[in-house]
Amino acid sequence: MIKSVRGKLFAGIVGLIALFVLVSWILNWGMLDEYYRSVKRGSLVNAYLRIRKLYQGDAGSLLLELETMERREGFHIVVVDPWLSVKYDTVPDRRAPAGPISDRLPRPGSDRWLTEFIVRTARDMEGDYVVLEATPDERLRTEFMSLVGLLSNGDYLFLRTPVPAIQESAATANRFFLISGSLMIVVGIVFAFVFAGWFTRPILEMKGIAQKMARLDFSSKYTGSSHDEIGALGASINLMSDQLERSIGELVTANEKLLEDIERERRIDDMRKEFIANVSHELKTPIAMIQGYAEGLKLNVNEDEENRNFYCDVITDEAARMNRLVSQLLSLARIESGNATPDMICFDIVEMARRVLRKSRLVLEERRIDASTEGEEQSLVSADYDMIEQVLTNYITNAVDHTAGDNTLRVRIDHRSDKVRVSVFNSGDPIPLESVDSIWTSFYKTDKARTREHGGTGLGLSIVKAIQDAHGNAYGAANVEGGVEFWFDVDAAPESARN
Repeated sequence: MIKSVRGKLFAGIVGLIALFVLVSWILNWGMLDEYYRSVKRGSLVNAYLRIRKLYQGDAGSLLLELETMERREGFHIVVVDPWLSVKYDTVPDRRAPAGPISDRLPRPGSDRWLTEFIVRTARDMEGDYVVLEATPDERLRTEFMSLVGLLSNGDYLFLRTPVPAIQESAATANRFFLISGSLMIVVGIVFAFVFAGWFTRPILEMKGIAQKMARLDFSSKYTGSSHDEIGALGASINLMSDQLERSIGELVTANEKLLEDIERERRIDDMRKEFIANVSHELKTPIAMIQGYAEGLKLNVNEDEENRNFYCDVITDEAARMNRLVSQLLSLARIESGNATPDMICFDIVEMARRVLRKSRLVLEERRIDASTEGEEQSLVSADYDMIEQVLTNYITNAVDHTAGDNTLRVRIDHRSDKVRVSVFNSGDPIPLESVDSIWTSFYKTDKARTREHGGTGLGLSIVKAIQDAHGNAYGAANVEGGVEFWFDVDAAPESARN
């Protein structure tokens, strides 16, 4: 069974050509002989009408016309008067040798039976002429198609042509058509093969494009230039390919975004759970201490003034710690929600760094930390003053809490193109590598036991992250030789603000 379009088209064309040749040959074989007889019958009638129009009773005046008709049409022509006298005969004396054209005129000795047949037939006919389909000639042993007609002067005209010649012509035509039909089938097979390949080439091209589209490969396009239905189909496939590529691209992008949103929601949910746990943990200790010491005061566990003051100091410290925690939580929530947008002003970041260090002087002196600033003497930046001061304060506070070794704390300001980088270095132990990316998370502490040695809340660096994200600037931390360095970028003030 043929499955391909090319095979079906090839078989259809070849079958159609073969059917046409077969039907034509059958029609010729059955009807060509009758058609030839009809043509010869018409030729006999036309010849009779032409002779009747020209004949005036003298056959000698029409000798050239009659001989031309004999040679061209192959007719046997005889003219007889009503008294059986032959006035003209194609073969006047079959027993005499051929002579000049004047010998065509009648002489004694012409066949008596033929003249009698002509006169008898003419007298019996109803019209001006009669056509006899098969007139036998016993001497020649063959049949003729004959016409007997009445001429204008009363003479009779006899025309005949041999039937076997008609049959031979039909048979010859049939044999020739059989040969030409076979040749036509061979040529048709070659033509059908070439045409089927040419016709199905764009279809095969579109099939390949469709198969690639099924594999989500939209790189191939239909290149045909025809303006028929196949060209329109190719243009539609190209349009569909472009639309599918665009739609699938948008779908992939949307799917990736959806996956990112799902992952972000999952992380937010995890962070929310962790946040609640961390807040609960951070508040649990001061609440328990406040409750315990308050109950101790109520029950007068220690009656002396010094112990009562100690109890009150503990309650005050823990309440202040809870207040700082709540304040930082509110600040972080306000920045991350976008409600606290940066109020951009120009100021000197170097002067800010020196001022923050001066505010921390007592703590620095108490812990014998050597603090200094390096780099630019003056550097104007454009940012929210209070937010950047909070970032710098959190960095310096974090550095003070973790300074060790030679107790060095260094703030460095470097101008880099359109940014100013502020780095805070402290000597001491490096940050564990597994914790470098996690220290910006709320309540994360490198000391897993969550010691209260430094009194921190674990929110300082997460506030730094939120402030820097609000400004659209980078931040980070790295272990360097001798300690740890935290840094953040600030937008440099425009040139017009510096002058």
